[in-house]
Amino acid sequence: MRALTWHGKRDVRVDTVPDPTIRDRDDVIVRVTTTGLCGSDLHLYEVLGAFLDPGDILGHEPMGIVEEVGKDVTTLKPGDRVVIPFNISCGSCFMCDQGLQSQCETTQVHEHGTGASLFGYTKLYGQVPGGQAQYLRVPFGNSLPIRVPGGPPDDRFVYLSDVMPTAWQAVEYAAVPQGGSVAVLGLGPIGDMSCRIAAHRGAGTVIGIDLVPERLERARRRGIHTLDLQLYGEGLADAVRALTGGRGPDAVIDAVGMEAHGSRIAAAAQGITTLLPNSLAAAMMKRAGIDRLSALHTAIDLVRRGGTISVSGVYGGAADPLPMLTMFDKQLTLRMGQANVRRWVDDLLPLLTDGDPLGAEDFATHRMPLEQAPDAYEMFQKKQDGAVKVLFAP
Repeated sequence: MRALTWHGKRDVRVDTVPDPTIRDRDDVIVRVTTTGLCGSDLHLYEVLGAFLDPGDILGHEPMGIVEEVGKDVTTLKPGDRVVIPFNISCGSCFMCDQGLQSQCETTQVHEHGTGASLFGYTKLYGQVPGGQAQYLRVPFGNSLPIRVPGGPPDDRFVYLSDVMPTAWQAVEYAAVPQGGSVAVLGLGPIGDMSCRIAAHRGAGTVIGIDLVPERLERARRRGIHTLDLQLYGEGLADAVRALTGGRGPDAVIDAVGMEAHGSRIAAAAQGITTLLPNSLAAAMMKRAGIDRLSALHTAIDLVRRGGTISVSGVYGGAADPLPMLTMFDKQLTLRMGQANVRRWVDDLLPLLTDGDPLGAEDFATHRMPLEQAPDAYEMFQKKQDGAVKVLFAP
């Protein structure tokens, strides 16, 4: 089959690799019909190469058709249409029973002390072959895949793999009161969808903040109040407070993460790790790695006293300094973590089968053959051609 594979910093290629096969009795093989390019994939493209090997298959946002099932699979059959959550969860351990599928005890990666395994996402999360490929082996076939109906196009459902549950959890963790206010930092796929979900769930004021004109305009067309970071600069906090009664918003969602603009020192430190041998780079990142924290510091500054910060952007540093005095003084609540995809399916699926209030079918900005994935990674990383969400057709 053809699959998108990692070969080095900013070097991904579509290669011919062996087809996946049934290994365990509850496996299923899915023929991928649509798969997404995620902002988190850019961390692999740019920063986290120390935890990858050449030839690793990337991607964690697939959906498709069941081609083959293991002998113990009873809930699916060949021909069923399914979406695959990005976190690999068994559905029956203590953590899964708590709705914390991203912490699944069956698939935790004990070697690195991390949570549930993820498709296509480094040795830190199990080094499981990913979904930017023609076929995908999926374990826990009775509980992990999300069966979706026929009829609407893939664009309606593919975001159940990551974007929608991640954005839904970001809004849930933000605890925005009915009629309250929320500022969303970063209007990439997760930030854009977080704005839509916050408005859908009853937030009175939703403020989207970014510095890419196309992303700002896209959110503005959905009725979001947008602020251009390049225009406001150091006056951003004053502009946000002016929209929120002088206090700041009830909540801030950080949908940016480790590669935020604005920290040359952290950016340089991240760049140095990509020049080291993998063993040294991995040790450095796990013990002394730092992130570009400008987005998180902005969130701490913007949110009102007693408010909540919800972090959905991925961070990877082990030695990040935080302004604890300010956080304590402002009495902030901070929630974060990988999305527990399966937990939010029951909330989201009705929004996709009974109309399309979140605009899923028009959410993608680019649809491309998988063979063009290397070009798409470069375009998305450089924020060119208005790229917000890219879908591949394997």
